[in-house]
Amino acid sequence: MKWLTLSLLLLTGLYSNSARAQAGGEQPAAGEAKALTLKDALNYALQASQTARKARLDVENGQYQIDEVKARALPQINGNAGLTYNPILQLSALPGELAGQPGKTLMVAFGQKWASSAGVSLSQNLFDQGVFTGLKAAKSTKEYYKINAQLTDEQLIEQVATTYYQVLVQRQKIGVLDTTLLNTSKVQTIIKGQFENGLAKQIDVDRIAVNISNLQTQRQQLLNGVTQLENQLKYAMGMAIQTPITLPAVEFTAIHPQTAPAGDSLNVSTRTEFRLLKQQETLLKYQKDAYKAENYPTLSLNGNYAYQGLGNKVPWFQKGSAGVNWFDYASVGLSLKVPIFNGFATRSRVRQADVSIRKLQEDIASTSLSLNLMYENAKTQINNSIIILNNQRENVQLAQKVFFNTQNNYNNGLATLTDLLDAENSLTEAQNNHSAALLDYRVAEIQLIKAQGNLKSLLNQ
Repeated sequence: MKWLTLSLLLLTGLYSNSARAQAGGEQPAAGEAKALTLKDALNYALQASQTARKARLDVENGQYQIDEVKARALPQINGNAGLTYNPILQLSALPGELAGQPGKTLMVAFGQKWASSAGVSLSQNLFDQGVFTGLKAAKSTKEYYKINAQLTDEQLIEQVATTYYQVLVQRQKIGVLDTTLLNTSKVQTIIKGQFENGLAKQIDVDRIAVNISNLQTQRQQLLNGVTQLENQLKYAMGMAIQTPITLPAVEFTAIHPQTAPAGDSLNVSTRTEFRLLKQQETLLKYQKDAYKAENYPTLSLNGNYAYQGLGNKVPWFQKGSAGVNWFDYASVGLSLKVPIFNGFATRSRVRQADVSIRKLQEDIASTSLSLNLMYENAKTQINNSIIILNNQRENVQLAQKVFFNTQNNYNNGLATLTDLLDAENSLTEAQNNHSAALLDYRVAEIQLIKAQGNLKSLLNQ
């Protein structure tokens, strides 16, 4: 909570239009914004995300479930007290011979008008196979929740990292448009000068103005996309949507793609998804054992101690001289319960549990194939992404060369405005394709890390 509070205080000072300023190439003034790196975003998400916190609460609840099962193996002690008033005592029939009146039936009332008692009882399980099995199952349940919490963290890391890179690439596209707008504005200035000197036509001035207007519209759409992606990122992190954030610019030329190792095989037992299913299998086996335990006898120790008072007056605070008698009594015993026949109900439950285990084993086999498929596809995808990225990088260099040559030719009267605008559009498209290829590579990289079961390594980047 201290870390979370500090993070919120640091982020509170950011100004609301940080996304536009950053996307437009404008740098925030000193002290106005704090950069949110990928590592910061991931750590914040693991602490603040409601999904992650719920998973940790399940782990905490697992310990309470263990404590609940342990209670069945501990002594059960209960106290009791009561006060009874009998306004009409029940009569019992006795033969008259007992009172020297042969041949008659005497109706005699037994008991007292008032009875009060207070006591304590104890019960202790000495042998109950169901308790032992339940304790093992509870411990396995806690381990299940731990693995599930790890899987939740990994899924959160994947979501936040992917969205984070989407924001960066979207901003990169805005930077491309800004450069294009700058170059086009310079051409517009030249054309206006030529038009004023009678060297260009009105249609040329109008065409370049339309082109600039279209570029500005695209830029505004990208700005809106950045805002939406940043809101999506904050939502995934568990951060208040109103909180302004800024992401540090990334030098994409510093990215050095690496191909996936050839011939590698995946050890599915290390994947969290596989471990979660195996733990679920263990729980189902304990459930089957719990049903089997119903066929075992149970043995328990029972003890009672009570103090009772009887009389025709309220016994409380009364003594024998008032006609009230107090006495105590106690009992200790063993209770043995031996199941004999319950209509094959236990056998049916055991067989149902066995079917559930076999169904889960099919899920485990299917998941193993799926994880291997995901790993092989991730390796293929990242290798393909590197090829496309290299091609797009070369394409950008070629488009830049064509644009500069066309611009020089236009300035020297050797190319038309249409040629210049086409070259400019081709350069913009090549640069945007390069940005998209970078995103595809980053997403493929995340998928490969996920397939290898190393998503938490992103926390150290």
